[in-house]
Amino acid sequence: MRDLKQIVKAYDVRGVVPDQWDADLARAFGAAFVQVIGADAVVVGHDMRPSSPSLARAFAEGAASRGADVVEIGLCSTDQLYFASGKLDLPGAMFTASHNPAQYNGIKMCRKGAAPVGESTGLVEIRELTQSWINADGSVTIPATDAVTGSITQQDELQAYADHLLGLVDLTSIRPLKVAVDAGNGMGGHTVPTVLGGLPLEIVPMYFELDGTFPNHEANPLDPKNLVDLQAKVREVGADLGLAFDGDADRCFVVDENGDPVNPSAITALVAVRELAKAQAAGEQEPVIIHNLITSWAVPEIVAENGGRVVRTRVGHSFIKEEMAKSGAIFGGEHSAHYYFRDFWRADTGMLAALHVLAALGEQTKPLSELVSVYNRYIQSGEINSTVADQAERVAAVRAAFADEPGVSFDELDGMTVAGADWWFNLRASNTEPLLRLNVEARDEAKMAALRDQVLAIVRA
Repeated sequence: MRDLKQIVKAYDVRGVVPDQWDADLARAFGAAFVQVIGADAVVVGHDMRPSSPSLARAFAEGAASRGADVVEIGLCSTDQLYFASGKLDLPGAMFTASHNPAQYNGIKMCRKGAAPVGESTGLVEIRELTQSWINADGSVTIPATDAVTGSITQQDELQAYADHLLGLVDLTSIRPLKVAVDAGNGMGGHTVPTVLGGLPLEIVPMYFELDGTFPNHEANPLDPKNLVDLQAKVREVGADLGLAFDGDADRCFVVDENGDPVNPSAITALVAVRELAKAQAAGEQEPVIIHNLITSWAVPEIVAENGGRVVRTRVGHSFIKEEMAKSGAIFGGEHSAHYYFRDFWRADTGMLAALHVLAALGEQTKPLSELVSVYNRYIQSGEINSTVADQAERVAAVRAAFADEPGVSFDELDGMTVAGADWWFNLRASNTEPLLRLNVEARDEAKMAALRDQVLAIVRA
């Protein structure tokens, strides 16, 4: 018996094809999705992985078997699927494993208007229903119903997606810029030419060929080794900046004119300032900006200085989107380079964040390094993972080490955050692996390094 708990995660489906799942299971997921969500129509898209077209088509067949009409938008980025869900007001399914290696694939599902489907919003029910259709030998039998089979049609939404994004950021008066773009053989190679093609930009393309085997490097810019090629290209061609997209192109990382990575917290602050100005010009008082608890202290400081109000959340897109809906937030940012916009159905889109960076840079004459320097107020360690046998015991040991320090505060919104006057660190347990994740920030390099080493010594003792 196949246990779907191995591939149905907190926010999506993710596993190795065909070892852990295949077209038969995709077909069952499609039928279960329609049955649980109660959808009479669904939009489906997929990335460039070799297994994606057949899995997406099987899902569409399963959805249609339960009476839903299916709109296939074909090759797309994840944020393009969210766009289609919002524009068409349909639940959606995106076939991608994001930055995972080539043998993986997955499904990101959403309700109408790109509202997320996760553990607490239907994914458990979808998993359980699909599991009930798996036979003892691993085969899948989807029970027949009296529903009239729905239609499956194709629709191209790429230009409409580009037009929507370009309608949210005014780039008409920017100066000409040279931009190196590393698509990592992922879906950025599909979306970037259409979105950026008509702007006063000289695009230097890198790895735009769609290839789900990722022949050049992993499509995961969060790992510094995957930025090396882009950094070298920026320096080589004298680009004004570099953009790196992950495999499904919903995240965007930025490199300045020197080839140095720009901290995603600085991008969050830059975009927040622009979104605040836009909202205030429309008459909004104290617009809300969301940030997760491991973004830099600079973000809430800068938001407050610009007349906004911040809401601090746990790490993870479902928490950000839930809080955005609750608070009416105009924008949210995460350390992982996920950026969420109210004007984009509260969904994450790296492309829209990139357009804001291009606009901010092109509207003035300073280089990007100077432009973002005002948003870099602290020194961060980046996320450091440690394998531990007993996560709770190690966290308790760290708490004990800092418990008697004067002026130190603790909170447990997500893991344990410990803060002093000019420093903080967060220690979070992984939900899926025996890991503790450490993020440290301080006013200066020496304090950050000392604090990082002190905590790691306890965690790894």
